[in-house]
Amino acid sequence: MASLCSTQSLFTGRQTTFQPARTAQRVAPASRCLVPVVQASKTCELNGKRRNKANAVSFSNKKNRKWQEPNLQAKKFYWANGQRWVNLRVSTKAIKTIEKNGLDSMAKEAGIDLWKLPFVDVRPERLQYLQENKGKVPVAVNPRAMKNPEKLAASKKPRVPVYTITGRIAWVRPGTEDLYTRDIKEQVKAVEGQQ
Repeated sequence: MASLCSTQSLFTGRQTTFQPARTAQRVAPASRCLVPVVQASKTCELNGKRRNKANAVSFSNKKNRKWQEPNLQAKKFYWANGQRWVNLRVSTKAIKTIEKNGLDSMAKEAGIDLWKLPFVDVRPERLQYLQENKGKVPVAVNPRAMKNPEKLAASKKPRVPVYTITGRIAWVRPGTEDLYTRDIKEQVKAVEGQQ
């Protein structure tokens, strides 16, 4: 048996041994998984409430282990100091405590920085900016952009982004944004007229 697993190398002349292949359990390769799956712990972000181990007691007084899960809710809270809606995953007990003590004090106790959480900005200046720039796509200034107006007008390449009805971004020639938005408004009116 040992002679079957060992051979002499043609290059070095040494005796090399080979171990038989091991049978392993089938595991899905990581390259197939497009999105990593992370199991979030069922824990309240503010008071740390977790699941409790308990017994399910039958009529015959048999005891079987079970988990008592916390009543977690994904909720938006208005944070007055930051002028924003903050997303938190909290238990219903924590919601009552927030109403009593306030979001700032609860976050401070839990050691959570409210500035780093997912949010919806409702500052008046931000809302005003969004209202003024409705339909415009924020685009960084291109330092290599064409500066010659004649070449720019003759260019076939679309340069200016505009939002469509569906919310997608369409690229149109400079100076034709108003025509494009006017066409969209006419299409919307036509659709509303048919309904």
